[in-house]
Amino acid sequence: MVWQQVYDPFGNMVISTALAAVPVVVMLVALGFMHIKAHIAAALGLAAAVLVAVFAYGMPAGMAGTAALYGGFTGLLPIGWIVLNIIFLQQLAEQNGSFKILQDSLSGITDDRRLQLLLIAFCFGAFFEGAAGFGTPVAVTAGILIGLGFSPLAASGLSLIANTAPVAFGALGTPVITLAKVHGYDLMQVTAMIGRQLPFFSLLVPFWLIWAFAGRKAMMEIWPAILVTGLSFAIPQYLVSNFIGPELVDIIAAIVSMISLVLFLRVWQPKKVWTSTSLRGHETDSGEAKPAVAITRHSRADLVRAWTPWVILSVFVFIWGLPVVKTWLNGIYAPTFPMGGLHNLIEKMPPVVSKPTKEGAVYVLGILSATGTGILLSAIVGALIMKYKPLEIVRTFVRTFWLVRYSLMTIVLMLGLGTLTRYSGTDTTLGLAFANTGAFYPFFGTLMGWIGVAMTGSDTASNVLFGGMQKVAAEQLGLSPNLMGAANSSGGVMGKMIDAQSIVVASTATRWFNHEGDILRYVFFHSIALACLVGLYVTMQAYVFPFTLMVVK
Repeated sequence: MVWQQVYDPFGNMVISTALAAVPVVVMLVALGFMHIKAHIAAALGLAAAVLVAVFAYGMPAGMAGTAALYGGFTGLLPIGWIVLNIIFLQQLAEQNGSFKILQDSLSGITDDRRLQLLLIAFCFGAFFEGAAGFGTPVAVTAGILIGLGFSPLAASGLSLIANTAPVAFGALGTPVITLAKVHGYDLMQVTAMIGRQLPFFSLLVPFWLIWAFAGRKAMMEIWPAILVTGLSFAIPQYLVSNFIGPELVDIIAAIVSMISLVLFLRVWQPKKVWTSTSLRGHETDSGEAKPAVAITRHSRADLVRAWTPWVILSVFVFIWGLPVVKTWLNGIYAPTFPMGGLHNLIEKMPPVVSKPTKEGAVYVLGILSATGTGILLSAIVGALIMKYKPLEIVRTFVRTFWLVRYSLMTIVLMLGLGTLTRYSGTDTTLGLAFANTGAFYPFFGTLMGWIGVAMTGSDTASNVLFGGMQKVAAEQLGLSPNLMGAANSSGGVMGKMIDAQSIVVASTATRWFNHEGDILRYVFFHSIALACLVGLYVTMQAYVFPFTLMVVK
């Protein structure tokens, strides 16, 4: 029996919207204000989502349970699989001392913590976002920052803030490619439009990052380095997105930015070196930074050995991100499992779509093509190069699994919640509330993308969820569909820092377990403030000359 989604079950959008928001509010309040452990907060949010879906929206209970289960499977693979294996690699590197050598070598480029933050969180993180996405950049950069002595809150929160501007073109352009494929946008036109929105924020975010870390005065002390970092990322981001395509935008921009910053630091260093590793004004007893230690110089051979596992990781992640490789690996082994009782048994309804459209629910066990598998293989190769014995590798993997068990449980529950909201239609109710804003739609339509990523944890998922609605609303209001399709993705990137799975990844990478609420409270202001700035920028592109000249019709 097919169940049709209802977006205003009470005939009153205020009541329906308030009920649709209940699961997310329950989870965020439990996590951010009641200091409840993340996996328990996620379970409470999921329980609330089931109750709302079944009793308020009329979704069959069996369908609700299957949708949550489907999301849980997705949480394990690919998200949880990435987290487990990147922490596994980090554990291997820490145990044999090579991670300490890597940290010393990064500090050797500059011992100023602000510049280290630019190099690692922004540049290095953008490369991993472009190559893999799905939590990889936060896991890698937060782990490196905590190893360099940054406080847990600084390492977690700042990695999340840095991982914003690159997200729209993450995982070799997957969010944009999916937006175009699912909702009929012209790929190059919507890619170009995003490439005319995000470069401004690629320039702004490095300044914002250092301001959030050290304050305005300390930010201005290194403004030349920040400007070099931002410009050398923003310019390639614009050029590649407008004249080549979405696949290599982040990778090219990140490499150019990293090289530009390193070369610039050879001829310029700040007059005053910043050595504090804690957030200015946010030091807490549970999040104290490690004391600064003297930098040790190492031989070239030691440096090569220390960097080799991470170079191998970069190569494997890049290769695993290539569409041709994914297709080949899926051809070897990628069984599909249609979710009985859910697959093609739910219909999306107008005005979200032009006609009733069945929602598929097929779980693909793409274990070979999963990014986490590439990370696992790189970790094993790196371990062998680090002269680990096979039994030691296995023991370390088991210890790593035990270390992150609650984080994996949280990710499963979070994805169950996000998937259930999608299939029950409650997330669409929230989207429609934004869509009914008339002339203010460019601003609120951008925030629709933000809430989509905050709820689902994925810019790709948000584009699938709201990309069609953005197109329909834009045409009804006489706006460019490409403008609002791009705004959904550009606004969405700012929701990445508050989505629950990213916060869990950050807390796991920094071993700051049960402090997800602290991280959420810290990044929430930055997320909503940056999202509103994107909304204002899109509004100017819609109505204000000369910004209107940027719009791809």
